[in-house]
Amino acid sequence: MFATLLAVVVALVLGHLARELTALLRHYGWFEGWLDWLRARLGEGGVLAGRWGLVLALGPPLLLVALLQWLLDGVLFGLPGLLFAVAVLFHAWGPRDLDRDVEDVVEAPDGDGRRAAAAALWPESRRDQASLRPPALVGAVAGAALRRWFGVLLWFALLGAVGALLYRLAAVAAEEAVAARLPPALAGAARTLLAVLDWPAAQLATLSLALVGNFDAVLEAWKEAGGADLRLDAGFLAAAARASVRSEIADEAEEYAGAGVPPGSALVLELGPLPELRDAMSLFRRSLLLWLAVIALFVIAGWVS
Repeated sequence: MFATLLAVVVALVLGHLARELTALLRHYGWFEGWLDWLRARLGEGGVLAGRWGLVLALGPPLLLVALLQWLLDGVLFGLPGLLFAVAVLFHAWGPRDLDRDVEDVVEAPDGDGRRAAAAALWPESRRDQASLRPPALVGAVAGAALRRWFGVLLWFALLGAVGALLYRLAAVAAEEAVAARLPPALAGAARTLLAVLDWPAAQLATLSLALVGNFDAVLEAWKEAGGADLRLDAGFLAAAARASVRSEIADEAEEYAGAGVPPGSALVLELGPLPELRDAMSLFRRSLLLWLAVIALFVIAGWVS
């Protein structure tokens, strides 16, 4: 658990402070090259397009990481294993810094600039859906937080370095530009795997949203969006985020009204541009801090025992 906590802190700090270096180190050209090599050797309609295609695509790099994770376990008091785990999580985190992407949207000088900046919140395969409408922006932040933070963190905590890489490679094969070049069956299998990996992470992220935000609003939205159903659909996380943001915006407006601030330009000026986007980002930051606090409690409990 200490490795998990340290790795997440390193990934967050470096991702925010060294944006250009982070973009270079979190590039998955090596995985795209591996997939292109498989396609060239096996062909579009070969075994790569069958049920074993996803195993062939993801298996070798995951086996290599699992082998290194096993070999380094316990060596030199676990320090090499710790450094390896930090390196793999850093590579799998993101790949873009969510805080900086949201800042770019808010600080853009005009509508066209904001729309272009907002596109970075959507996966590459769905950037044509980018919109500045508040519900769409909140949903995009929810999806980005799941893909960039919570999904990677959950599987890293459960499986170590191999879990973090598994989640990232599934996301790359399912949603990034490389997916368009894959056989349809392989891309579909990657999307199914990603949905399986997303579902528990989205459930826990929704629970953390309820704990740091409006519990009743999140619970109701979660139920209405099918969160209680056993379906591989994580859309309930975006619905819960929208409900919590609406509640926070309403509470803020009520506070200003109670303080004698009239509705209109003064309130808008105080809240700033795109208040829904700001509140959504604040909610997910607090949720991530809650996850880290829980991990820290496990670390402390381990030390005490």
